[in-house]
Amino acid sequence: MDVTAGSIHWLYLAFVGAIIVLLSLRRDTTIACLLGIGAIGWLASGSASGAVGGLFNSLIYAIKELSGTILIISIIVAMSRLLVATGINEIMVSPFARLLRSPAMAYWGIGLIMMTVSFFFWPSPAVALIGAVLLPVAIRVGLPALGAAMAMNLFGHGIALSGDYVIQGAPKLTADAAGIGVAQVMAASVPLVIVMGLTTTVAAFWFMRRDMKTGAWRDGLVQPSSGTLFGAAEDGASGRSGGDGDRAMPLPLGAKRAAAVAIPLLFALDVYLLFRLNLQGGDATALIGGTAALIVAVLSLLAHRGRGLEKSTTYLVDGFTFGFKVFGPVIPIAAFFYLGDSALPALFGESALPAGSHGIVNDLGALLAHSVPVSGAFAAGTLTAVGAITGLDGSGFSGISLAGSVASLFGTALGHGTDVLTALGQIAAIWVGGGTLIPWALIPAAAICGVSPFELARRNLKPVAIGLVVTTVVAVFLL
Repeated sequence: MDVTAGSIHWLYLAFVGAIIVLLSLRRDTTIACLLGIGAIGWLASGSASGAVGGLFNSLIYAIKELSGTILIISIIVAMSRLLVATGINEIMVSPFARLLRSPAMAYWGIGLIMMTVSFFFWPSPAVALIGAVLLPVAIRVGLPALGAAMAMNLFGHGIALSGDYVIQGAPKLTADAAGIGVAQVMAASVPLVIVMGLTTTVAAFWFMRRDMKTGAWRDGLVQPSSGTLFGAAEDGASGRSGGDGDRAMPLPLGAKRAAAVAIPLLFALDVYLLFRLNLQGGDATALIGGTAALIVAVLSLLAHRGRGLEKSTTYLVDGFTFGFKVFGPVIPIAAFFYLGDSALPALFGESALPAGSHGIVNDLGALLAHSVPVSGAFAAGTLTAVGAITGLDGSGFSGISLAGSVASLFGTALGHGTDVLTALGQIAAIWVGGGTLIPWALIPAAAICGVSPFELARRNLKPVAIGLVVTTVVAVFLL
């Protein structure tokens, strides 16, 4: 290994450490990532112009890698806002309302419905789709608004988002950073997601029932419990904004019922085709995204009649605004961590690394394997800690590329288990930052239920912490 290549490896590792420190201090990491890309680009190219050009090209590289994920999320959000604007969402979830007859049934019922819908629509849009309909029913049967918020939050932003088996945004990010296949990460995550989900939701339910019986329960209400529809309240872009001419026309009840049946059937058909045709990764994303785009086109014409052509564009623009708002902080971070795998030789040529190199992260992992005794318990604990730290920014997604890179490093050192470690880091990052512990990431569920996001975060802390410990122990046995 020559001096320049060795310098690149240690420089990359130094910036990884700096990024972890910034995340632990709840500071933004964008500038650190950009500086890291520039510094590594300088060493790789040997010139300032190469570093500056490489900085821009690395962002392009990251956008290309993430484009499918950004597109699918944007289209799903566009569709969900159209369903809210037309009222079809109310018809879709209303049959489940009759099943909620007690506080326990309401907690588990809302949670399971939220989890199912979140697999297809993502959690924040799913809150808008089901919260306004099911929350009043849950409160009527005795479930506190905070309990409903916990159910939606833990099952949606926790279980569904940490697995992300349909849209596959999270496993795509972590798999790319770890240098393994998306299918490998998804398969390895199944037992861990089940353990984390069961442990956390059961613990949360037990704590809630205990405190309700002892009188220690505080609902944390900050507004009337009917809530505010997330999406419309956040940015006014739910399809009802603007003048009367922009509003969705009232659809006949028969048309709403037909759409409420047809849409789940279309996605169920997609899921069948995913298994039947063995579609994974980009092909699976394309099928789900194409279905959602067709639904947006057809429903826009039905709901807005003569304005349908224009309003379909409005919904898509709203979706893309949301998508890039979510992934804006992710792009520079992903650009830096892609340098640890395949981006560096792609951007600066094969000569940027020594002959026989397998990438910065893999080289560091091999060095670690020959210099430090690494155990499965140490690796699993480190991945959980790294994932939790990266989630402190409240995004959940911005730092999972780091979790993938660290998982690759430890997997190389151990000689196995990269997929399990990658899944563990992904789960820890998303459970902490994706919307279960960080107050500013809890706003969707808190807003729809009219409770304090800080009280919701406080209620989630013990169950999520217990779940992370149990899941980490299980991961050690799966390595």
